[in-house]
Amino acid sequence: MSADRPGRALGLDLGTKRIGVAVSDDMRMLATPLAVIKRVGDRVVEHGEINDHITETGATVLVVGMPYTLDGDEGATVRAFRSELKGLRKRITIPIETVDERFTTVTAEAELRAAGVSARKQRAVVDAVAASVLLQHWLDGS
Repeated sequence: MSADRPGRALGLDLGTKRIGVAVSDDMRMLATPLAVIKRVGDRVVEHGEINDHITETGATVLVVGMPYTLDGDEGATVRAFRSELKGLRKRITIPIETVDERFTTVTAEAELRAAGVSARKQRAVVDAVAASVLLQHWLDGS
């Protein structure tokens, strides 16, 4: 692990029903789907689960996908996620960075389809795969 890129990165795809979680390797070269957190309507519980993943993986940065509109603007969805980010920043002690997540779910679905995963089975993992797509995008750009 190099001194200028210490530790793993954890990626989040914050959906309204589920939160996809992905993790990088120690060298921050490759993102891998990790888990899906089901939304239960209680951010304290959900953010606690995110914090558990940070602890378990030893992540030193949290990368959160921002759902910008197709033209790159901040719509109502981004404003709602900024509110959630504010709550995350109060609970999470590692740095939090954001990345444009447009098309991550579409890309994840295409990758799963290409791998022969049925639509029914995709539902269980697509959010974690989408999180790995956005985390990989961040890793490639950092």
